[in-house]
Amino acid sequence: MNSLGKHILKNNLTKGFYITTLFVLLMFGSLSAQESKEQSVNKLEQYSDSDAQVLENEYTASLKKADTLAAILTLQKLALLYGHQARHKKSYNKLWQALLLADASKMKMLKAFIYRDIGRHYSYYKRKTKALKFLNSSLDLKKELVQNKEIKDEELANAYLAFVATYRELNDLKSAKVYLDSSAVFLKNSTQLRDKTFYSFEYGVILNSEGNYEKALKAFRDCLNWFSKNLPSYRVLINTYVGDVYKNKQEYAKSENSYLEALELSKSYNVHKDFTPLIYERLSDLYLLKGNKDKAFASLKRAKELDYLYFDSRSATNRPLLEIQDEFLEEKNRQITANKEQRLQQLEQEEQVLFLERMLLFVAVVGLILFINNIRSKHKAEKKILRKKREFEIEKNKEVLELKNKELATSVIKLIEKDAFIDQLKEKLSNGKGDINRQEAKQIINSIAVNNLDNWSEFETRFVAINKKFYTKLTKKFPDLTANDQRLCALIKLNFSSKEIAKLLNMSKESVHTTRSRLRKKLKISRDVNLKNFIASI
Repeated sequence: MNSLGKHILKNNLTKGFYITTLFVLLMFGSLSAQESKEQSVNKLEQYSDSDAQVLENEYTASLKKADTLAAILTLQKLALLYGHQARHKKSYNKLWQALLLADASKMKMLKAFIYRDIGRHYSYYKRKTKALKFLNSSLDLKKELVQNKEIKDEELANAYLAFVATYRELNDLKSAKVYLDSSAVFLKNSTQLRDKTFYSFEYGVILNSEGNYEKALKAFRDCLNWFSKNLPSYRVLINTYVGDVYKNKQEYAKSENSYLEALELSKSYNVHKDFTPLIYERLSDLYLLKGNKDKAFASLKRAKELDYLYFDSRSATNRPLLEIQDEFLEEKNRQITANKEQRLQQLEQEEQVLFLERMLLFVAVVGLILFINNIRSKHKAEKKILRKKREFEIEKNKEVLELKNKELATSVIKLIEKDAFIDQLKEKLSNGKGDINRQEAKQIINSIAVNNLDNWSEFETRFVAINKKFYTKLTKKFPDLTANDQRLCALIKLNFSSKEIAKLLNMSKESVHTTRSRLRKKLKISRDVNLKNFIASI
């Protein structure tokens, strides 16, 4: 177990494995069902003083090896041993020591079990407030572990059963039943046979209090087999409560035999000695019912003697109990005070470091802001210069383009005028008047026609050169346009009227209108859209 504890603590195994291992270890040596009755007796219940010394040596060795887990588990075994023997001074002492180690080591599952055991010890002394405080601390820790998915929710059943046992011992069976119902919720799908067996026992006690005597006896019989094999000392309690059932059924002989057997079991196993005063009280009541006053008096006297021995704080056995508790509280207070002072110093150092970090961060942020603002200012200035330069270039290009288009338009106008003059000349020559013969006139007309085509080609070349972007966009957006369509678009862009276009393209004005309508269709624009503005926007 020592090596296992080191392995868990030093190598940081997964929480699931840790909790599983821990739970198995906390069962304190439960034996398999295949073992014989003699072999199945719980070893802790057979420990003598020499055996306790062996555990004390194991505890000391665990501390030397820094095996905290093994040390805590050994302390719990010692507490259980001394508790069974009603040596509560030593039992309390071991539990407080275990709690300090578990608290320092942040072992929440172990703390939950220790809180439970301390709460149960307080209940033996009828200190209800203290008992419930520790039991609730145990329950809260287990709920936290369940919420963090470190243990299954079925582990809560054990915590609720501790409340049931406490309220049973405080004779508050109504509250005990409430917590028993809570444990049943978590035992419904549980695989924990141990908890189910304890549930059956507590259920038998409740049934007896409600007058369901046969069901109570059945519940006790159902759990007797498991206790006989795994925790035979608990038969002390089973026989006691079976005796209560028989007494209620007025089967006094069976009741007396059950009580006496419980006392014999306590003596033979050297366990549950602190429970024997209650058994003698029950015997005293039973003997009164049977009319045997001498035995009733003797039993009551014995109950008072044992109660003083095991529970009175004035007895030599229990006088140091309060001192032990004070030592624990003082140790905890010393730890808390030391931790506070250490934490205060740490906070002061952290505050100084934090102040320096904040100052450095402030300087860095201010410097970064100034640097960013400087870059932004430069960037804005550069953008402003680039924007103005771009605007100037665009404006300049626009002016140049307009100037060239004006020059081009002027040349076209002159071309129109020349064409008009040539048309008149062609008309005269066609009539064959003057000194020029008809054959020479035809040659001149053909030459003029060729010259007109050349003039138009020259115009188109110049227009494309000047309005290169316009032609590129026009071709890209409307690839199906013919050369004549592109020529018409160019003339419309230069703001020529239909009459001027008709002269340039040597067609009638009506034909120009027809051509413009066809162009609209190819450009996919309705008659509501101004053709000139549309072409200018390209």
